[in-house]
Amino acid sequence: MYGLGKMLVLMGVMLLVMGGLLMAWERLFHLGRLPGDILIHKGNFTFYFPIVTSIILSILLTIILNLVFRR
Repeated sequence: MYGLGKMLVLMGVMLLVMGGLLMAWERLFHLGRLPGDILIHKGNFTFYFPIVTSIILSILLTIILNLVFRR
């Protein structure tokens, strides 16, 4: 039971840190409003496609995962 408790506390701390980062993310990096992201307003219809944001996040995640799972 001690191991399970330790794992739950660790997961809680990780969720707390990730939640804080998500709340501060927009203020720090303005990700999601980059030049090249497509935004169309027509009447009551809004279409948003964050293509540049998606590319940047893909590159960052690829680099991070390659460093973590390097053999």
